[in-house]
Amino acid sequence: MKLGRATIKDIAKALNLSASTISRALKDYPGISDETKRKVKEVAEEMNYRPNAIALSLRKSRSFTIGVIIPEVVHFFFSSVVSGIEEVAHSRGYNVILVQSNEKLDREISSIETMLSNQIDGVLVSFSKETKTFNHFTKVLDQGFPIVFFDRAPEIPGAINVTVDDYQGAFDATTHLISQGYKNIIHLGGPKLLKISTERERGYKDALTHNGLDFKSEYVIPCPIGTVEESQQIVAELFSNMTVRPDAFFACNDVGAVGAMMACREIGLKIPVDVGVVGFSDWQFCSMLEPKLSSVAQPGALMGAKATEILIDIIEKKIDPESMENSLILKTKLMARDSSKRF
Repeated sequence: MKLGRATIKDIAKALNLSASTISRALKDYPGISDETKRKVKEVAEEMNYRPNAIALSLRKSRSFTIGVIIPEVVHFFFSSVVSGIEEVAHSRGYNVILVQSNEKLDREISSIETMLSNQIDGVLVSFSKETKTFNHFTKVLDQGFPIVFFDRAPEIPGAINVTVDDYQGAFDATTHLISQGYKNIIHLGGPKLLKISTERERGYKDALTHNGLDFKSEYVIPCPIGTVEESQQIVAELFSNMTVRPDAFFACNDVGAVGAMMACREIGLKIPVDVGVVGFSDWQFCSMLEPKLSSVAQPGALMGAKATEILIDIIEKKIDPESMENSLILKTKLMARDSSKRF
């Protein structure tokens, strides 16, 4: 989907009217006949006209407000990121407007359009699972509007991203399972479209090879929906169908790990004696489970803080985005708990 496929001039040419008449008709100004307004709006709809929100935003003075677009508010990781964002924004005199895409592309696009038309100074974005192309972001970036991406890095040349070292976190988690004597380790992967998923799979694969174990593609099981029920069902089916029984699971997220634990319990397997489980993100509930869930901790609040510092520095022209490094990669930390510790 492209933003603003037609302009006011295009509509004016189609109707043989002046651009100022078109503009006033679209805004329902008095002095323009109802029939003219009807024709203008009808043609605008046919031509897929959208107000140039980018130009409107750039023409206005700074509002000391930044926007944040996240996939889910209820996600513990994203809530910790937002905490870091608000802390830094408040300390530097900025307000924060938060919206969630609910992992939907159309909501993501409408959110950024709305923010631009409401005098937002810059935007922090973690894009949706549905986002396969990034035209709605590149157009904004090409016109000089500040955007910093966090957690999910898009395939946009020169885009500024703040992420964690997903590869190393996965490498550490898999190496830990191997060190505890597990050998048939299944990876419950995330959506292939997300770089975080491919990096965690790559870390898992390299850890196996580094420790002298064979990588088996059939041991990588996608869990694209990301729910407890999904991973629970998948793991239950694995134990029914695989000739070699898995003895450990490294999940791309903590929800997947919980589903794996539930499936193992249902068939009478003991954790960690029979099966080891490690997740990724270290949600608050990890230390509340029985046994406590091992997980790779991500510094969510730090990610939000760093991304906000960079965005505001760009807004205030303290740094030139074209002269800075495109990515800031933060370290993860393996939190080894009872779900994977045999020794």
